[in-house]
Amino acid sequence: MNIQTPGLNRLIDSWLEEDIGRGDLTSIALLDKIGSAYWIAKQKGIFCGGPLVKQIFQHLDPSIKVRLLIKDGESFTYNQRLLVINGPAASLATGERTALNLSMRLSGIATATSALVQELNGTKVRLADTRKTTPGLRLLEKYAFRCGGGINHRLGLDDAAMLKENHIAWGGGITKTLKKIKMSSPWPAKIIVEVETPNQAKEAIKAGADGILLDEISPAILTDLVPELRILDKKMFNDDGYQRTILEASGINPSHLKAYAKTGIDLISTSAPITRSDWIDISMRFENVN
Repeated sequence: MNIQTPGLNRLIDSWLEEDIGRGDLTSIALLDKIGSAYWIAKQKGIFCGGPLVKQIFQHLDPSIKVRLLIKDGESFTYNQRLLVINGPAASLATGERTALNLSMRLSGIATATSALVQELNGTKVRLADTRKTTPGLRLLEKYAFRCGGGINHRLGLDDAAMLKENHIAWGGGITKTLKKIKMSSPWPAKIIVEVETPNQAKEAIKAGADGILLDEISPAILTDLVPELRILDKKMFNDDGYQRTILEASGINPSHLKAYAKTGIDLISTSAPITRSDWIDISMRFENVN
């Protein structure tokens, strides 16, 4: 995680301002005190947010020292210590809640992602995230998804063009809409088409889509459809056998991952780790105050 960015610094400012407001009313009791503390896990999971925690505390008070005992993406067990921290006690207490909230949230996403990725072990199918993220936290939530072993889909509307149901309906159909996008997009940009039927998928390949997002199509249908799409893709564009169009399944029940993986698709995209995951319970325990 690159934490030395103006955008992240602005976010940290807003997070701390939200909690501190006009000033921490309890800090007066801790002035001139130096404290030490540690973070302890109250359940098992995948850790995420260590560099961010460092940045938050040092943004609040540069004299604070944070030593991580675990790296982002590593697993931890119940009652395991995750980091130790030293510095002015007032600053440690002030930054505690903001830092914990973010790390618990991100660790929850990483943990939920890891559980789904493990379901796909032994297959060639990758798990990707979506744009269903908390406003203002997209980069961090997508980073947590990667820490859990997933890969990132597009970060925003400027990453790649994705033609969804409304685009297709309002744009005059798949072929016509895709042609408009191709004529106006920079050459490195990819164009993905979300489809709901086999016929739409075939039309999208013929129109030159770089990716087909097969939305809410059952594994039973995909088992027959995917080989057909591979043959069509090769016939239209790739006499040498090189795969051109990426096939992605979405809108699926996470409990059906293995069934989808057997269909021959390349990607499964899901919002579940970000939209449905529980926070991981982590506590900050103070040891000494001088």
